[in-house]
Amino acid sequence: MLFKDVIGQQEVKQHLVEMVQQNRISHALLFLGKEGSGALPLAFAFANYISLLPLQNAAPEASLFGEAVDVQLPSTPEEADAWMQKQSSFSKAAAMVHPDIHYTYPVVTKKAGSPPLSTDYIAEWREFMQQFPYGNVYDWLQFIGAENKQGNITAQECNDILRKLNLKSFESGYKVEVLWMPEYLGKEGNKLLKLIEEPPADTLFILVAENEGAILNTILSRCQLVKIPALQPEDIEQALRSKASLDTEQARLISNACEGNYREALQLLQHAGEDYFNLLREWLNAILRNGPAAQVKVIEEIARLGRENQKQFLRYFIHLLEQALRLEITSGALQENLLQAMSAGERDFALKLNKQIRIEQKEAITEELDKASYYIERNANAKILFHALTIKLFHIVKSGIVVSV
Repeated sequence: MLFKDVIGQQEVKQHLVEMVQQNRISHALLFLGKEGSGALPLAFAFANYISLLPLQNAAPEASLFGEAVDVQLPSTPEEADAWMQKQSSFSKAAAMVHPDIHYTYPVVTKKAGSPPLSTDYIAEWREFMQQFPYGNVYDWLQFIGAENKQGNITAQECNDILRKLNLKSFESGYKVEVLWMPEYLGKEGNKLLKLIEEPPADTLFILVAENEGAILNTILSRCQLVKIPALQPEDIEQALRSKASLDTEQARLISNACEGNYREALQLLQHAGEDYFNLLREWLNAILRNGPAAQVKVIEEIARLGRENQKQFLRYFIHLLEQALRLEITSGALQENLLQAMSAGERDFALKLNKQIRIEQKEAITEELDKASYYIERNANAKILFHALTIKLFHIVKSGIVVSV
C-alpha cells in the first residue's frame, strides 16, 4: 500500500514522512483514529515505507530512531510513493508478504486445542485488507467466520510477537510490527512492555487503535501518539467518485451523511436502495399515533432486516435528527444550502420534527439510537431491543423526559 492509496489525511502523511526524514521516530507509535478514518491503511503505507529503507545506504551507526542519517530521504508523501515503487522489495510489501513486516489482529481459535494466533489467519487477513481496508473489527470477525465468538489478542500471541521480533531481519534494515486494535489486549499485553520500551535494534512497533481509553496504560505511556482525524467530506466525496464511480450529487449526499467515516460511507452506499425513510415514518407514526398493534407490526419488519441493515436504519434516523438540528440553529444562505442537500421527503420530515420536539429531546433520542446500535453489534435480540426503544422514544417525545427501560 502507498500513501496515495489512503484517502485524504494529507497533513498526517506529511508529518510521517518528515518524522523519517528528520529522525524523530519513537520505537513505538500509536496511530489513534476513529472507525473509517483510515488509521489502518495509513499504518500499512508507513510500515511499507519503513521496511524499504535499507541500512546499508546510511552511515554505519545510523538509525531512524533519533540518530543522524547521512542519506537523502523523500520529503513529501508523493516522493515517498515514487521512491517505494523503485525498490526491489516493494512488490512483497504491497502484497503483504514482506518477511520483515509482521501483523497482529484479534482472532478466534481456528484449530481445536490450539490457541488463537494471527498467523493462522494470514491468508484471510491479506484478502480482507485487499477488499476492506477501511473495515472494522466486526467486519473482520465476520469475514473469518467468527460468528458470535469474541476476538482476542492472547498471551500466546504476545509470545509469538516476542519470538518474531527477536529474529534477525531477512531483507530490510528494519523490522516492523503492526498491531491492530490493542484494545483487545488484556493484562497479557504487559508481556510486551519491555519489548516496546527496549526493542531489538531497528525495530518499530505501530499500534493502530480506535479507543485510547481501552488500551493498557502501561502500553499507552510507552508510545508516541499519532492522531488520525476524521476524514473531510470533500475527501470522501472524491473517493466515492473515483473508487465507486458515483455521480457528484450522490457522492456529496453520502459524504455529508457519514461524518468523516469512510466505512460508514460504503455502508450507506451499499444500502442506498433500502427504503429507510418510509420505514422510519411508519415506525414513528406507530409510536406516536397508532398504538401497540401497529408498533408490533413495524418492529417485526425491522427485526427481519438483519443486523447491518438495522444499524444503518438507526444511523439514517440519527442523520435526519442531525440535519433537523442544523436547520434549527442556522439561518440564511447556510440554511438554504442544507435544505438543498436534502431530498424533498427528508426536508419535510426535518422541518416537521423541529416544530414538534426541542433540541434536548433530539439529543436524548440520538443517545438512545446510539445505544441501540451498540447493542445490535453485540448480538442483542432485535425484537426486545426495538420494543424497549419504542417505549423510550414515546416517553421522550410525548413527555419530554428520558426514561430507562
